[in-house]
Amino acid sequence: MVRLVVIADDFTGALDTGIQFHAKDSEVFVCNDREKSIKEKLAGDLQVLIVDAETRHLKAEEAYRIIYRIAKLASEMGVPYLYKKTDSGLRGNIGSELTAFLDASTEEAVHFFPAFPKMGRITRNGVHFIDGVPVAESVFGKDPFEPVLRSSVKEIIEGQSRVPVSLCGTEPAEQGTEGICVYDSATDDDMFRLGCLLKEQGRLHLMAGCAGFAAVLFRLLGLAVEEETDPCFPGGLLTICGSISAVTAGQLDHASGHGMKRVVLTPEQKLSEGWIDSEEGSRSIAVWKDTLRAEQCLIIECGVHDLERTTVYIKENGLTQEEARKRISGAMGGILKRMLDAGADATLLVTGGDTLLAFMQEIGVDTLVPLCEMAPGVVLSKLSYRGRSYRLLSKSGGFGQEDILIRLADRVGQNTGIQAREA
Repeated sequence: MVRLVVIADDFTGALDTGIQFHAKDSEVFVCNDREKSIKEKLAGDLQVLIVDAETRHLKAEEAYRIIYRIAKLASEMGVPYLYKKTDSGLRGNIGSELTAFLDASTEEAVHFFPAFPKMGRITRNGVHFIDGVPVAESVFGKDPFEPVLRSSVKEIIEGQSRVPVSLCGTEPAEQGTEGICVYDSATDDDMFRLGCLLKEQGRLHLMAGCAGFAAVLFRLLGLAVEEETDPCFPGGLLTICGSISAVTAGQLDHASGHGMKRVVLTPEQKLSEGWIDSEEGSRSIAVWKDTLRAEQCLIIECGVHDLERTTVYIKENGLTQEEARKRISGAMGGILKRMLDAGADATLLVTGGDTLLAFMQEIGVDTLVPLCEMAPGVVLSKLSYRGRSYRLLSKSGGFGQEDILIRLADRVGQNTGIQAREA
């Protein structure tokens, strides 16, 4: 029987949180709002089920409905522990989703740990910081699609919820406290100590946070741990990057500056419907496949430094921001599918949750099996498609050091002639 259900709001978040449990018999599943499929998974032999609800970009009311339904179903089927995965930069429908999570349960409170210390994301006096900068003043405050406009965790939640919010600092909320309890954390030890105290009080049944608290939760719950093995990597490294994060931009520049071949999609290639299946699209796929074979490492990216031309194209073609976001992720996912269909042999690296989801939808697969964490926020999973098994690396756009792509290329172990810079 499933002991823990994690409900995430996007795909890369589901993976980087799921892998923290190091649990045997764990699986990441894209639910796509299918109740029958969720029931089947909950009735299986998994220890941990990570459900990607894909609510990051929805309206608050719709996100509430989906999270409530999944949490209610898990509670009714007797799952003892529920964890609402939130974005470590506090993007998305934080308030409405935590409210739905609480409303669907019989618990008096949900205990929320926003921090992810090993990624430089901490919470102090109820304010969330990214590398020492209040989140609203960080790269997350400048996100073109979903900027975080407040740094107070309480204010962010209250913008979407009328449920009481308590700032609890570094001590457990008083017994009988109702609503959403927000905790400060600057280290993993802070979170583990708080988790131990809450467990002693029998109050760990309803929790929330990002991959940070998940990293200590598997110890608290006593989950059976999977023994780590050295992963094997086939072929070269094919990177599909749909993120426009400033962090990602720096990583791409560093990689191309150290010899990795980089293809930048034009506005037409990433935004014009049908381009991928046109003659020009087919020729491009063939060229990119040959380049990958020759170079062993290839990056195909959506144009992190080409936002001005992209914006002009969007306006000239009457697209909304949401339509543009979906077209870009769809184009990136479609390119990766067609590269595989054309016989590209490589370890896959997908940056950006929207891009990963679009790819999974393109190939008609809804499940990934996480294997290990290659670096903080970088998860290696097993993917089955058309009778073949692939190794897929996933990374959120805002995660990783500048040289992460070079380091991953070296780890894949191909004779690329690229040398990683020493940290």
